[in-house]
Amino acid sequence: MTTRLAVVGAGVMGANHIRVAKSQPAVELVAIVDGDMQRAEAARGDDSEIRCLATVDELIDLGLAEAVIVAVPTPFHHEVVSKTLDAGIHTLVEKPIAGNLEEADDLIRRAEVAGVVLMVGHVERFNPVIMEMVNYIDQAIHIEADRVGPFSARVKDSVVLDLMIHDVDIVRMLAGSDVVDVTGVARSVKSPEIDLASVHLVFANGVTATLTASRLGQQKVRQIRVTTNDSYVIADLLRQDISINRVQHVEFVAEGGARYRQTGMVEVPFIENRGEPLALELREFLGAIAEDRAPAVDGAAGRAALELVGRIHEVVRGV
Repeated sequence: MTTRLAVVGAGVMGANHIRVAKSQPAVELVAIVDGDMQRAEAARGDDSEIRCLATVDELIDLGLAEAVIVAVPTPFHHEVVSKTLDAGIHTLVEKPIAGNLEEADDLIRRAEVAGVVLMVGHVERFNPVIMEMVNYIDQAIHIEADRVGPFSARVKDSVVLDLMIHDVDIVRMLAGSDVVDVTGVARSVKSPEIDLASVHLVFANGVTATLTASRLGQQKVRQIRVTTNDSYVIADLLRQDISINRVQHVEFVAEGGARYRQTGMVEVPFIENRGEPLALELREFLGAIAEDRAPAVDGAAGRAALELVGRIHEVVRGV
């Protein structure tokens, strides 16, 4: 059984969604929606059966799709997603869920009224490393997240909303609790917006986390490191590998007095769910539709990430 899917927005992310959708046997890509017809046709390629439409209203009027991926700029999320949800179309919207909490709440309500799936595209949840990492963390004590890369003039949002929001979502999931305290600093160097931010979070259950996001780096870094009672787990999201470090300390008395010995063990688990995160995200979306269940990253999770990003902005901007 295939799902008739449309993609709204044929920019950088939209083009990636289109590429992935074309490769999935469970998907029939029926339409690409973009105000720029040349861009839509370029994303369509040689497949003439895919319709290119200028507006989401046309898509709804034609009744072509039962599911849609919305990859338009954030200021248009609420307008577009409101229409698809009200039309009874299952919707995956790129992160952040909306421009503000009021809009997020409205989208969640509309999805409930329509009885359709609303999923938020926090794609790093579907990085095979993150999917595997959760199996090795019983109770986190402290979490460190670094997301660093070179500057891009294409991105107009703050680095907190553009990059750190991924780790905000992951850290919330790993901590399994609500944030009770936020502190941090930020710098604007190459743009009017925040280019570097370092934030410390305290959760209600005592877990702490330090998040750093920067577009002032000279190379890409994507790492999550978790301290637990008996291990130090390092996940490299770019290399897609995990290492679990354990150390044993032994003190003993010898002829010369007290002696100290340390032994270490490093486990490198096999990652089963290898694959492109965007493809794994799409499969989760399709699974939620087919099984009539909430997706792994539902509207509530998307709202929670947006709410915490707002609190971080208030702290680092001194609002």
